[in-house]
Amino acid sequence: MNIGEKKEMICINCPIGCVVTAEKTADGFIVTGNTCPRGEKYAISELTHPTRTLTTTVRVANREGAYLPVKTSAPISKEKLFDAMKALSTVTVNAPVEQGDVVLPAVCGESDIIATGSIK
Repeated sequence: MNIGEKKEMICINCPIGCVVTAEKTADGFIVTGNTCPRGEKYAISELTHPTRTLTTTVRVANREGAYLPVKTSAPISKEKLFDAMKALSTVTVNAPVEQGDVVLPAVCGESDIIATGSIK
């Protein structure tokens, strides 16, 4: 983003969905349209290092037709989402699995994939 350039986006931090505008300045960013401080933080993050929490499922090897819901323990870089999904497509777990168990450590070198449900 160049100085003086503006970018409009919808903040996804809460259900309000503010339409925020971020303008690049020599000193950083000016964000307008947000109704709370989280909107400013979100806009700047989206422009400098966008991240997302990945949620999906993995196969359970010893339970026919069963899938375990999983997610990243912390948001990962947006550009690594497809690489993380590719890595997870080869993962299978064996029951029992408890909520919070690490299914895949440090996917793409960033965040653990953890179980969000349990299978006895």
